[in-house]
Amino acid sequence: QVQLVESGGGLVEAGGSLRLSCTASGGMFSTYHMGWFRQAPRKEREFVAAISSSGGYTYLADSVKGRFTISRENAKNTVYLQMNSLQPEDTAVYYCGANRFRTSDVAREYDYWGQGTQATVSS
Repeated sequence: QVQLVESGGGLVEAGGSLRLSCTASGGMFSTYHMGWFRQAPRKEREFVAAISSSGGYTYLADSVKGRFTISRENAKNTVYLQMNSLQPEDTAVYYCGANRFRTSDVAREYDYWGQGTQATVSS
């Protein structure tokens, strides 16, 4: 069983930056592919970014390419989401997920989820 805890959310102005962290415990973090998803009010959870277990492959949603970066430190059991040039439409609860089998952009394929961290971007 893997437990995931996200942190780093907050309130920023448009154009600002946030760095989200997700720290895992209870499993072999280095064997899991990790992903970030977000969910805005009255919307479905949507894919943001994913990274392979080794960190050698990353995949970003078109809406965040050039602005967001996903990375991981397996020695610290942590995955990061660096968010730059934030816009009001990025406002959402951000969740990290762990996938045992592949780097995926499909939420239902993830095995474990954190509780989420709120990021709010003011205009």
